[in-house]
Amino acid sequence: MNVNRRHLLTGTVGAAAVALTASACASEDGDSGSGGGKKVGIAMPTKTSERWIFDGDNLKASFEEQGYEVTLQYANDVAADQVSQIETMIGQGVNVLVIAAIDNKSLNGVLAQAKESDITVIAYDRLILDTPDVDYYTSFDNTKVGTLQGTYLVEKLGLDAGEAGPFNIELFAGALTDNNTKYFFNGAMEVLQPYIDGGQLVVLSGQTDLEQVATENWDGAVAQDRMETILTSFYTGGQQVQAVLAPYDGISRGIIAALDGQGYTTMPPVTGQDAEVDSVKYIIDGKQAMTVYKDTRALADVTVDMVVAVIDGKEPEINDDSTYDNGDHVVPAHLLEPVSVDVTNYQAELIDSGYIDEADLA
Repeated sequence: MNVNRRHLLTGTVGAAAVALTASACASEDGDSGSGGGKKVGIAMPTKTSERWIFDGDNLKASFEEQGYEVTLQYANDVAADQVSQIETMIGQGVNVLVIAAIDNKSLNGVLAQAKESDITVIAYDRLILDTPDVDYYTSFDNTKVGTLQGTYLVEKLGLDAGEAGPFNIELFAGALTDNNTKYFFNGAMEVLQPYIDGGQLVVLSGQTDLEQVATENWDGAVAQDRMETILTSFYTGGQQVQAVLAPYDGISRGIIAALDGQGYTTMPPVTGQDAEVDSVKYIIDGKQAMTVYKDTRALADVTVDMVVAVIDGKEPEINDDSTYDNGDHVVPAHLLEPVSVDVTNYQAELIDSGYIDEADLA
């Protein structure tokens, strides 16, 4: 991994957001580096989450640093638009596609077109399902993301130290169109389910199946509406929610807004993921308990190194060749380690590492 590329987020997040947006707009208008004929197409899902803006800009700058021409597109959570964007990239003659899919099953046709054109396809942080035309996968240990979230709640409630409870918990998961959702949720439930079965944790809503707790498009407003419904339907007799499993910071903030609206002055522990600035502020203020930090700078590095190897005719570095079966084949993967972050270690993990500028947390 080329650690010299890890420089993009060392300025302020506020300033970076402006630069990132400008960079993304430039790339969408056809701006490219001096790639010597080698082209990379990057398909990102949305600009509604700051992490995808960071991912896209990190990848674009890192590829251009290696001398590749880059096309970067965002599809604003519309799967059909992402298909169209990828078709355009294929027509432009890209050598490699790096895709963070909106819908993990909507790309089969367009990826078949890519394979006919001998284009290498890398699924970026979201596995693409039911197609033979995905070559590699770069991501984090997604099961561990959920394990970290579930473990944090168990420890925060004292269940690991013998507290009997019972404690009321509600469960949230991500979008069903994102393959990572099941890994996050299953990882968390491996930790939480024994306590639910033993009665130390109680889900008053009764909503425990993935299909019941999923959140369309990872949308915080959807999560807020569901949490409000749960509170007004199942917590009417003076009961309190005492913990919430939430898979992503945007969803966490929606849940916290619902709790705040119902008069919670002290928040129960609510988990999260992605270390978004607004949620780190919530952690500092005591509104959100934790987030799972995934250094997307490192993920960009791994992805770029993989592409460089492929284009040079070499075998890319793989550290998992058994976990990620997309329904057609096991996709060779390179996985990175996520980190649990709360008020005790955000300074060391996020500020001192340069991932977030401390001024943006004021």
